[in-house]
Amino acid sequence: MAGNGPIAQDWEPVVLRKKAPTAAAKKDEKAVNAARRSGADIETVKKSNAGTNKAASSSTSLNTRKLDDETENLTHDRVPSELKKNIMQARLDKKLTQAQLAQLINEKPQVIQEYESGKAIPNQQIITKLERALGVKLRGKK
Repeated sequence: MAGNGPIAQDWEPVVLRKKAPTAAAKKDEKAVNAARRSGADIETVKKSNAGTNKAASSSTSLNTRKLDDETENLTHDRVPSELKKNIMQARLDKKLTQAQLAQLINEKPQVIQEYESGKAIPNQQIITKLERALGVKLRGKK
């Protein structure tokens, strides 16, 4: 090999640098402590309602308050005493038990019990079934 002189390089030297830390890495506890030790500036931001459930609870209470304002009566309608007496009387006239009447209208015996005790929330379909099964008009004028 003749001419062993210095070889000219046709490429640039490559310099490897670390990337700047990402936002997540800047918040990392180790990174923050390292920055404190080196005396770098550290920005702390107090987030409002951070770690609390205040935002959710305040909007919830507003919605609840709005609902309360709209509906003054906070209870469901119950079976009127007139209706429960009519159901009971018609059932006894037909000599039916609550369970038998329930079976006639394809409902659970508990439904009849709730209607006769006045605990049920009136359902027009059930009242209609009761009227048909007992052969009596339970609503309105007799």
